[in-house]
Formats: sequence, structure tokens, C-alpha cells
Amino acid sequence: MGLLGLICAGQMAAAQVISADDYIPTDPDQARIGQLLFYDKILSGNRNISCGTCHHHDLAGADGLSLGIGEGGIGIGPERSPGTGPDRIRKRIPRNAPALWNLGHNSVEVLFHDGRLTASDIYGNGFDSPADEWLPEGLGNLLAAQALFPMTSQFEMAGNLGENDIIGAVSNRIDRGWPIIAKRVRTIPAYGEMFVQAFDHIEEPSDVTIVEIGNVLGAFIASEWQSYDSPYDKWLTGTPLPDDAERGRQLFFNNRCASCHAGPLFTDQNFHALGLPAFGPGRTRRWDQISRDVGRMAETNLLEDAYKFRTPSLRNAALTAPYGHNGAYPTLEAMIRHHANAGPIDWTPETANLPEVPWLAAGDFAIQADTREMARQASVRDIQPMTLSDDDIADLVAFINALTGDTALTRPMGRPDTVPSGLPVD
Repeated sequence: MGLLGLICAGQMAAAQVISADDYIPTDPDQARIGQLLFYDKILSGNRNISCGTCHHHDLAGADGLSLGIGEGGIGIGPERSPGTGPDRIRKRIPRNAPALWNLGHNSVEVLFHDGRLTASDIYGNGFDSPADEWLPEGLGNLLAAQALFPMTSQFEMAGNLGENDIIGAVSNRIDRGWPIIAKRVRTIPAYGEMFVQAFDHIEEPSDVTIVEIGNVLGAFIASEWQSYDSPYDKWLTGTPLPDDAERGRQLFFNNRCASCHAGPLFTDQNFHALGLPAFGPGRTRRWDQISRDVGRMAETNLLEDAYKFRTPSLRNAALTAPYGHNGAYPTLEAMIRHHANAGPIDWTPETANLPEVPWLAAGDFAIQADTREMARQASVRDIQPMTLSDDDIADLVAFINALTGDTALTRPMGRPDTVPSGLPVD
């Protein structure tokens, strides 16, 4: 065996083949309830948006936008409009809607772009989360806990003050909207009956709480978005990749790509500053006077975490453009060129996929005019320039395409045609 063969054999031996056993166990009956609730707008304050609106099956579990259009918008994906009149959106969603692929894998330890949800005993409820000690006990896993937070977000699902009882309760304390949501769900007879059948400890619909709702949503996400049947997975068991993807694989593992995009999901689950072009409303902290997003630092309060964001998984990444925590780049090629250049290259505001919102336009790129903030962001990049030819970049794109599952667009359950609330399904 030649040197290249030895390298390939070593990489195959070191790589981990994924199987169904590597995911958190789920109950099919609970996942079925989760599928319905995932697309049911009953979970939102104004009954006008669901989880599936921004994580839609037709868009591979994402929304195809740089920054999403949340509560108040109409439609899905790049065609979603910002609404009209008093119901129109008041703010863009500050970050790109992350895809849901393989989040139920046992290796996943942290969620959200800034890592604000992790497993922890710090508050006695199993998690370190934005709800601190007010997150209820009994949530089975990270996905179950994560599912509760979009419901409390004003611009994602909760709505604006004065519009409904959920946002009013949440504005008092983050956990006070969840009982209202739980009551909405359990008083729909079909849901009440399904929960009684799916949970041994639920004897009647009135026993259903937000914990069970989180657990069924977690069960659906964990089971529905598993993907490990890509050409790369076949390569792990001995099937060659196409020539361009094989060249890209060698580049990927023999350069710095695999240092961050590591492990079976191609993410180290750590946080890195890439210096992506800044735009949008930012995820501002209470004392921020500008529309910036400091990333991980907002959670840790450590200066060394400034402008760092969680490494995304590359599995099925070819299906979930645009890329970056704010969706700055529309193509894999552009994102790779940014890495190679260690900063933006040929980027203009038109590069971002932002549906027109005239009443927000003045702020969309205002941060770019703040020279001091731009200098701060540019000073902490964790990536270093590398030399890649156009052919190299094309091969890397081919390899990332080889991480796309053969059945990625054919999910086990899919989008339901109707939901028990009777509300329209996006």
C-alpha cells in the first residue's frame, strides 16, 4: 500500500461511523405529537408562526434567509414577506436560523450560535440556560430544553407587548408564559388524548405541562433530522468518493479545516471568531448602544470570547445556505474563500439574503459605519490566511456536497397537512 493509501486507511480507521444507536432514544408516539406541534402555530403568542416556519422541511430544516422574518411575517423561506399594517415585523431575527440536522446525536453538548444552552447541574434542573433556575425540571435532553425558548422570544414567536397574554407573562419572567402555552395545547381534545396515550404519568389532559411539550418537540427533532447516509458515510465503509470529492477530502483533512470541523458531525462544538461581515439588528445586550453581536462573550462575559460563534456541523450544509451565524455568504464557495482570506472578500450588502423591509432598512447595515466596532471585530479573528486555488475550492465544495445524505430531502415524518388546532400549516 502506498503512502496515500496508508493515509486514507488511517483516516477511515480514525473516523466514526454513525448509526441509529448514536442518537438519544425517542418514543414514536411522542415524536408524532412533536411533529404536529412543530408545525402548529398554537405555540406562538399571536397564533401566526410555528417552529416549522423557520425550520421547514421544504428548506432542509432552515429558512434560506440570512436573517429570518419572525412573528408577523407571511409565508416561508426567501419568499417570506415582513407583513403589513400593525402586524408587520418590528425587527429582523438577529441570527441565521440554524439547521436541525443530527442535533439528537449523543455527541451534541451545546446549542445555539452562542452556546447559551448546555447540560449542567448548576440550577438543579439539568441545564445551564437563559431561564436559569426557572427552567422546569423533567426535560429529557438538550433538544427538549431548546424547544421552549423560541416561544418566549418577542420577535420569533411570542409577539409584541400588548398583543397577547403570552408576551405579557414572559415580559415579567421568562417562565411565566409556558403555563399559558401548555393550557392552550392540552385543552385541544386531540392533543390531550395523544398526550395521555404517549406518557405513562399523564392520566388526563390537565396533567400536561410545558415539560411534556418540550419533550415531544425534542423527540421529533431528534428522530426526524438524523442523517448519516451520505457518500462520505459510504466512503467510511469502503466505497470510493468521486474524484473531485476525494481531492477535496484530502485537502479538508490535511489542512486546517478538520481542526474545527472535527468529529462525526464535522464540528468541534467550540466557538471561533471568523470576522464575518456584520449587519442586521445585532443580538444586543442590555447595555449595548450599537447593533452589534458579541457572540459567545454575551454568555460568558469573557473578553477572549468576543465575536466567537459555535462551529456548525457540515453534514447537509450544502442544503442549508446561506452560511455563517448571520447568513453572510450565499454559497459554500464564498464561505470557503472567506476562510482562505481570513476575512471578507468581494462582499457587499447585496450579498446578504435579506428580504426588503423598508421600515427597517436604515438599520440593516448601520453597524458597518462604526469604524471602531469594525476594527474590534477584525482584531480577534481566529482564522489565518491559506493558499487555495480555484480548483482547490471547487474540490472542497465537492467534498462538502459529499456530506449530503442520500435521503436528506425524504424525511420519515415530514410536514403534516393539518394540525389539531385547525390553524393553517406553513
